[in-house]
Parts: sequence; structure tokens; C-alpha cells
Amino acid sequence: MSEGENSGDKTLTVAPSKTLHLKQRPVEHGMVRQSFSHGRSKVVVVEKVKRRAPGQAEPAKPAGATAPIAEPPPPPPKAAPKSATQRPAPAPRSGSGVVLRALTDEEREARARALVDAKSREEEDRRRAEIDAKARNEREEREHAERAAADARKREEEERLAREAESKRKSEEEARRRLPADAAGVGAPRSPPVGAAAPGPAATRAPVRTEGEAAVRRPPVRTIGGFTPPQPPRPTPSRGGAMKDRGRLTVSTATAGTDEERTRSVASFKRRQQRLFRGQVEQKEKVLREVILPETITIQELANRMSERAVDVIRLLMKQGEMHKINDVIDADTAQLVAEEMGHTVKRVAESDVEEGLFDTPDIDADLTARPPVVTIMGHVDHGKTSLLDAIRQANVVSGEAGGITQHIGAYQVTAPNGHAITFIDTPGHAAFTAMRARGAKVTDIVVLVVAADDGVMPQTIEAINHARAAHVPLIVAINKIDKPDAKPERVRTELLQYEVQVETMGGETLEVEVSAKQKTNLDKLLELIALQAEVLDLKANAERAAEGTVIEARLDRGRGPVATMLVQRGTLRVGDIVVAGTQWGRVRALLDDQGVARPEAGPSFPVEILGFSGTPEAGDRVAVVESEARAREIAEYRERMKRDKIAARGGSARGSLSDMMSQLKTAGRKEFPLVIKGDVQGSVEAIAAALEKLGTDEVGARIVHAGVGGISESDISLAEASNAAVIGFNVRAHKEARDAAERSGIEIRYYNIIYNLVDDVKAAMSGLLAPTLRETLLGNATILEVFDISKVGKVAGCRVTDGNVERGANVRLIRDNVVVHEGKLSTLKRFKDEVKEVAAGQECGMAFENYQDMRAGDVIECYRVEEIKRTL
Repeated sequence: MSEGENSGDKTLTVAPSKTLHLKQRPVEHGMVRQSFSHGRSKVVVVEKVKRRAPGQAEPAKPAGATAPIAEPPPPPPKAAPKSATQRPAPAPRSGSGVVLRALTDEEREARARALVDAKSREEEDRRRAEIDAKARNEREEREHAERAAADARKREEEERLAREAESKRKSEEEARRRLPADAAGVGAPRSPPVGAAAPGPAATRAPVRTEGEAAVRRPPVRTIGGFTPPQPPRPTPSRGGAMKDRGRLTVSTATAGTDEERTRSVASFKRRQQRLFRGQVEQKEKVLREVILPETITIQELANRMSERAVDVIRLLMKQGEMHKINDVIDADTAQLVAEEMGHTVKRVAESDVEEGLFDTPDIDADLTARPPVVTIMGHVDHGKTSLLDAIRQANVVSGEAGGITQHIGAYQVTAPNGHAITFIDTPGHAAFTAMRARGAKVTDIVVLVVAADDGVMPQTIEAINHARAAHVPLIVAINKIDKPDAKPERVRTELLQYEVQVETMGGETLEVEVSAKQKTNLDKLLELIALQAEVLDLKANAERAAEGTVIEARLDRGRGPVATMLVQRGTLRVGDIVVAGTQWGRVRALLDDQGVARPEAGPSFPVEILGFSGTPEAGDRVAVVESEARAREIAEYRERMKRDKIAARGGSARGSLSDMMSQLKTAGRKEFPLVIKGDVQGSVEAIAAALEKLGTDEVGARIVHAGVGGISESDISLAEASNAAVIGFNVRAHKEARDAAERSGIEIRYYNIIYNLVDDVKAAMSGLLAPTLRETLLGNATILEVFDISKVGKVAGCRVTDGNVERGANVRLIRDNVVVHEGKLSTLKRFKDEVKEVAAGQECGMAFENYQDMRAGDVIECYRVEEIKRTL
């Protein structure tokens, strides 16, 4: 093949006498404009490729170009078998001189697979196009329905406005016809106002759209007296023209016709409806509810249960005279008043259901057996109560008490001469231990009133009588110390008559016996009277049930932990039982009697010490045995929560009432003496706190920052340092860490074992906070005879002392015409030219005042001294 046959083509040629080479053909270029979104376009330069003529070889393509899919050639005819010497026939040549080779089986299979894949892709594209067309048709139908609905609503609105205009026009015509005949312009139709449109359909015509305005329907304009306010024209788009107004370019908008009118969207119609009905807010009907009220509730929770605003509840409480915040706790009665005032009904519930069946379950009479009596020894201090009990028990408890007085409550069990057991409870006689005596009277069956024959009836004796009457228990009078020379038992019997206690020797029903604890006289007779009284009472209890009792005393032992002295009243308490006492619970680890001996169990009327509580219970708490730890924990948590809520409610009401707010203003300047008190037992701490609170006055008072049982710990010192308080230990000592912390911070720890000394020291310390009393003592009077003006000194009054003495540095008053015109101090007192300390009556002297010069002849100078007198509580 020659070169001239294919001039201008860039093809491969084969010549017999020339080498294989590439021939360059000319390249043609063209310009193509590309369009992008937002109206942008770009012109690019492209290369033009000529179409290949039929029968012409395919031009070479750049790397990566996809070859066109060719039809597979027909299979070649079967050839005869070749011999070993026969050579294959040469491949046929094409007209252009290019040798065409036959396709292999792999190439034919690849082309077949490519053809099948192309057909499947075409089928998938056709199916996807059908789905898109169907979705587009559905969307167009939905939009058409919405436009039709909007048009219908518009027509209804226009018809309604037309009817309103027509009815208004008829009413105006009727009004004009009814005008009186003598009115001006009779018979002439009234012309419409200037600038008003004529009534009729034109008044309700829809506004005309401007060119380029989006097809958004405006709400119909109401006419006022036939006048339609002009609508401002919508400004045309400044940039982009129609391209700017077309909105977002989607498949549906691109395929839709250009002459189709756009309508408002559903969201736009909803916004229009909200604007129309924004001012027409419906008043919700108040829902009356049934409010469930516990014993205490916060104002926020009460408002939530009533579906009311908390500010309305606070406003109602303010009308009732109480100031509260949203988080304050109020009791159930106040909450019920508030709820009923707001129209709601109230259902009161109690959280105390967890304690149901814990105490006072009735026993069957067949299960009751006799139990020992519980006897409480009561009386005035130093009347021999503990000594009498020691004589009965053959013990020596008095020697262990500090100061020879009982400061703790004790429980003991002795055996009477008849062989029956008797439980004795010893109470202190000091005035501060009122709560202990009250607890002793509550758990007792018989009260033995000890009165000293040489002292008679005293204040605590009267208090013991009142406690016994309040507890409704019988009274036995023991007249002690009859061995003393000045003993007068008859005087005791006579004094008891004043308090309605009439003994048998005086014709009454109260048993009485004369005893001597020191000489052990008539002790057996006293025990016989107790046994007789117990037999009359017929005391019984069920010993086979779960134990119940009362905490007599509680303390915190450093080695054994919380220890509670309990009097078992019903049932039998055993080691391992789970007990609950107040806000504390625990499992009984050990039971100890009054001698310190461990016991496996304790029956009715038996005093015993319990080890195993989680914390120190309060004296007077009732103790019960429960079946599981879960219930014990639930009861303890409920009592702790109720105690905390009641304290908060009581504190909130006291803080919020108007009367208490006024009383707080009066005592705003009251000085406080902060204290941290630690005692050996709960009763002692309680008695100390009660005694110190009684010492307070309107000017000064003791504030107990913390009061607890046990040794003084490091946390107590930290609390005292933070509150600037003093630390008091009663029958306890501070730990080593606490002593070191007290030395570092400068906190003084005071130890006491007698309550008298503690109260006296605190009283003296509180007295130091009182402002002293000022007392004036008149020294003498002097009369001014002449006033001299001395240079560099000032005015000096020449005086004569009329009575008493006048001292330099004393306080003076200048009296003119019986009116005090100045009060100050005497700075200068001279006798002739000498400075003297005092001038007696009848002598003349010179006087000068501090910072005062207005003195006149005839004025009287009164000289006095001010003394400060220390006050005490």
C-alpha cells in the first residue's frame, strides 16, 4: 500500500520497501459553551474528530478510551484436517492493507457479557424513569388538588364578601329611606364618600398581580363602608428576572410547562391561618382534680399535683399571712386549705403504713402470763433515792456517781423476800433531768416517792407527783432518813396533803412506809408493799411473741459502739433479732443485764443493754422486733424522712409567719454564746441542753451548735472552729487527734462531771456578754460667780462649791435656769494658781470644760461620777 492512497489519515501503513511509521494529520479545533446553575456559563476549546468512512480503518484512540462494542463475527467454516507438511493459509487482507485477525473465544465471551450488561443497564434505567414519571404525576395531581381547593376557598371568601357588601348596601338604602322628610337632600340618593369605591362586585374583586410577581394569594381584604384600601405593589426582582423567581430547580419544575401558574404551598396556607386566628385564643376550662396529700409536701409539688402555677399558691398563702418560697415544705392541713380554696378535692394519705402492725397488737388472754412489776424511784435531789435502791440491791451505786448525786437513769432487777422479781428504775433528782423522770414514769407500773424526813416536800417532789398522775400509776410514799435527829415524818405527811396525796395513816388510800437507807430499816416492808400493789394490779404479758419495749438510756461506747438500755415490756428479745428504735435499726449482737453478764434472751419487764444498733437511738424511743432487714431499713428511713420534713415545716412556718417575723426583729440584737456539747449518755445531753436554754434572756442566750453522745472527735473541733464555739465534755474525754486539733486552732475544751458546775460556768460566761449597768453618783454642786477669758487657755469660770466635793476629770452638767445646757467632763480645776484634784464645799475654785466655752455667771455646775456595775444572769 502506497502513502498517497491515504494522504491526510493518521493510520498505520505497510509497504514492501519502506519501514513502519506514523503519519501526522492536521487537527481541527472548535468552541463549545457550557452552562451551569445560577446562570453561569463557560466557553471551552474542543478538538473536532472527523467521522470514519465506511471500510476505513478505525483511528487510534487515546489511552483509557472505551472501545465500541462490535458484533461477534460468524464462526469460521470447518476446514479439512491438515497434514504435517501442510502450512496454514495466510490471513485475508483488507482493502486498506491492514491484516485483520480473528477474535478468540475469550474475547467473544467478554463482548457477549458486555452486551448483556448494557442491556440490563438500559432496562434498569427505563424502569427507574417509569418510577420517576409515576411519582411526578402523583405530585402534580396532588398539587393540582391543592390549587383547586385554594381556588374554591378563595371563591367562597369572595362570595361571602360580596354578600356582606350587598347586605350593607341594602341596609344603607333602607336607612336613607327612613330619614325624615324635612331632612336636607330629601329624595336624593346619598353619594358615597370621597375616594370610596362603588358598592358591588367590584368592591370584592381580587387584587391584580403584577408582572414577575410570584403566584402567592393574599388574604382577602375586608371593605370598610365600601372603601377598599389600596394594596402596595410588590416590587419586581432586581436581579435574575424570571430565573430569580422560579424557585428551587427540581425535576418536577424542569419538566413542568412554563405557562403553568404557581400556587401557595400548604405551609404558607397554614401560616396564614395562624395569623388570622392568632388573637382568638380559646380559654381552657379549668380541670378540677383529686389531689393526694401526704403529711408534708413542698409548694412546687402541690402546684404540680393541682396543675396550678406555684406563684398562685404562694399568693394565696400570702393572703393568709404566711411568707413562703417555692421549695418550702408545708404540712398537710395547710396544703388541704390551699387545694380546697382553689376548688380541688383532697385525699389525705399517710406514709405511716410501713409501721402498721409494729406496735400494740392485741394478745389472746390464754397466752398471757404473770410478769414482774416495774417500779420507778422518784423524788427530790439528795433525798436518798439511790441510797435506798443500793440498800435494797446490796450494792453501792452512790460511790460511783460524781458529786454524790445521780445524773443517769438506771434499771435494775432484784428479788423480793417472797421470791418474786422486781424491776427498779432509778431517776435523777436534779431539776435539769425532767425528761428522764417523765420517761421513767411512762414505762413504770408503780412509783415510789422518796421524801426526806428532815427536808420535807421540795420542788422535784411535786414534779414527781405530777408525773405519776399523768402516767395514771399508783403511788407509794417512802419517808426516808428517819434515823436523823431532826427527822419529822409527820411534817412530810402534812405537806403532802397540800398536793392531794393522802397517806393511809391520814385516812387516805396512798400506801406509805418510813424507811432508812443508811440503817436499812423497813426495807422488807417496802418490798412487801410493792408486791402487794403488783398483785392488785395483776400484771401480765405474752412472753411468746416478738419483743417490744422502750429505750431507757443510750450511749456511745468507743469499744462496743452504740449501747442502748432497753426495758422489755412484751415478748422475749433474743440475740440475733432485728430491732428498730426510732430512726436506728440493727441486729442484736449481745444482751447484758445490770451486772454486765451476757444473756441469751430477755423476757417481759427485764432491763437489758443491747449491742448492735447502727447508731445511737434517742432515749424514750420505742423498740420493736421486725422480721427482715429490708423492713427495718424501710421503717428507719421513713422515720428519718418524716423527722426531717417536720423540722423543715416547723422551721419554715416559724420563719414565714408575720408575728414571728416581728419578734425576730425585736431580738435581732441578741448576743449568742455558741456551744458544742458531748456527753456520755443521751439523757445527760438532753438535760444539759434543756438547762442551758433556760438561762437565756432577751439580751443573751446559749446557742447549741451540736449536741451528741460519745467522745470529742476531730470533727467536733472543726465545727467549733468554724462557728467560734466552746467545746464542753460531760463525763467524756477528747481523742488524741481532737486534742491536737484543739491546740492548733486555739479551741478550749472544758470537762465536767457534775451538771451544777457546768451550768454555773456557762452562766458566768454568758454574763460577760451582758452590757454593764451604769450608775451615777452625785459628788457636789458649784455656782459660777464670774467668767474670765484667759489667753491661750480660753474661758475659765470662777466658782464657789456650794455642797459636796468637785473632782477633776469627773463628769459635769451645766445647768442654766434649771435646764441642762451641756454635759461633759471637767478638764481644769484650780485653787488659786495651783492645779488640784478636788475642792470641798465652801471654797472657791476655777473650772474649765472640755470643748465648751459658753459659760455665764449664775450657772450651776453639777459634778457626778459614772460607775459600771457588772450584770449577771
